[in-house]
Amino acid sequence: MDSLLSIVVFLPAAAAALLMMVPKEQHGLFRNGALAAMVATLLASIPLLTGFQTHAEMQFVTKAAWIEDFGIQYYIGLDGISLFLVLLTNVLGPLVVLSAFKAVDTRVKEFYILLLILQTGMLGAFVALDLFLFYFFWEVMLLPMYLLIGVWGGQERVYAAVKFVLYTIVGSLLMLVAILALYFIHHAQTGIYTFDLMALMQTDVPLNTQIWLFLAFGLAFAIKVPLWPLHTWLPDAHVQAPTAGSVVLAGVLLKMGTYGFLRFAIPLFPEAAVQMQKPILILSVIGIVYGALVAMVQTDIKKLVAYSSVSHLGYVVLGLFSFNMLGASGSLYQMLGHGLSTGALFLLVGIIYERRHTREISAFGGLAKGLPFFTFAFVFTTLSSIGLPGLNGFVGEFLVLLGAFGESPWIGAIAASGVVLGAAYMLWLVRRFLFGANDNPENQDLADLSGREWLVLAPLMILMVYMGVQPKPFLDRMEPALEKAYAPVLEVRASGNYSSAADLLAPFLAEREEVEPVMENTEDPAHQIGGGVR
Repeated sequence: MDSLLSIVVFLPAAAAALLMMVPKEQHGLFRNGALAAMVATLLASIPLLTGFQTHAEMQFVTKAAWIEDFGIQYYIGLDGISLFLVLLTNVLGPLVVLSAFKAVDTRVKEFYILLLILQTGMLGAFVALDLFLFYFFWEVMLLPMYLLIGVWGGQERVYAAVKFVLYTIVGSLLMLVAILALYFIHHAQTGIYTFDLMALMQTDVPLNTQIWLFLAFGLAFAIKVPLWPLHTWLPDAHVQAPTAGSVVLAGVLLKMGTYGFLRFAIPLFPEAAVQMQKPILILSVIGIVYGALVAMVQTDIKKLVAYSSVSHLGYVVLGLFSFNMLGASGSLYQMLGHGLSTGALFLLVGIIYERRHTREISAFGGLAKGLPFFTFAFVFTTLSSIGLPGLNGFVGEFLVLLGAFGESPWIGAIAASGVVLGAAYMLWLVRRFLFGANDNPENQDLADLSGREWLVLAPLMILMVYMGVQPKPFLDRMEPALEKAYAPVLEVRASGNYSSAADLLAPFLAEREEVEPVMENTEDPAHQIGGGVR
């Protein structure tokens, strides 16, 4: 069915348009309507999985002229890279809506409409194969998330929302400039104006230009990940966002950055990607260790989980830039696993916040006796997050570390330390949060998980187990598309014909060579060393 993917993408937005016509006093209708739309979108996406063929080519493709004079098309499709990200988005959608039934009681109409528009933006970004269309969906995501944080967030919500927007816009504008540059370079070579990703991948871009374009794309994606040191917006956004916003942010929006590297930056600019591999590997490892160490000293549960995302997404970037199939497969698997486990952690933090209206770790302790079901769900999700074998977190981290060790034993060894640190801060949180003496009177009569809350958490926990014990159905569908995406980079590395980093300094070195003969102190050892380098 040619239009199936379009239905999946635009069904939430169509529901939002219908809800706009409903009087704002009908709170129940907005909640149930948004839930029905999200469930319908999930059900509509099931044929995408059942009808998916295990090969590298795009499937469920829809391609139609949009703005012909500028070569802009409505061009969407699905492969093994985007398939599971679409499904992850649609699994989280109804759970997020259901989790907000009691948490959101002001501006209910606007809240659910924004969630539905955000859903369409995220789905569209994962399937767009026209760079203008991708940028359109990328920007569609920005306003709903800004408002979700700024209107329904915590006390410092405006500061967090503005910071989120400023960081994102800076990266987005640079990416737009790079898209337009690639657009005109392609036209200069072929006489054709197009934003078609497949056509632009055939464009011959000189290395120096590739470097600049890769950096422009890469900055936008690194901010979204977020990659250290561009991470500072994330803890503020997570802490101030409502629970639904935090789940969407951690579960899906952060994956836009890593998906962008995989779908666009690496295949479009393979030589530049090879040049930038080592700096990005170093930044990813710093993010892994830094995120874990900072998480360890947090006093706010939500901020701890936010910094854990910095560490976990560092593994995703590490796998992407290991440039081997083990690392790439682990990276994509880790994207999915992180979306489930961290999304569930934010849901659990939101559940306890609704009861106690605080997230300070010191305000809790000994909850296990009075909240056995909550404790079970929290410990289970924690074990998933730290990568216990048999749960989803283990498979992704294990494959990423195998890929990292294959590329650089030192990088792999440092990254492996993040696993130990991750277990340390999460288990320490469990001990302080759930066990020990329950000597705070405010914690003594708290209600355990309700049926609605179990309905939100149970699907995520089931998927954590399934992904932990049955990775093959996922990996079989991912790997052909990953091999195709990495083929240009692997070809560059295998040929050995790409320029070295030193070649990029050639103009500077040539200029220096002209200046040095007139220098008086030619016997200086430093000068002799410089001459030796030349």
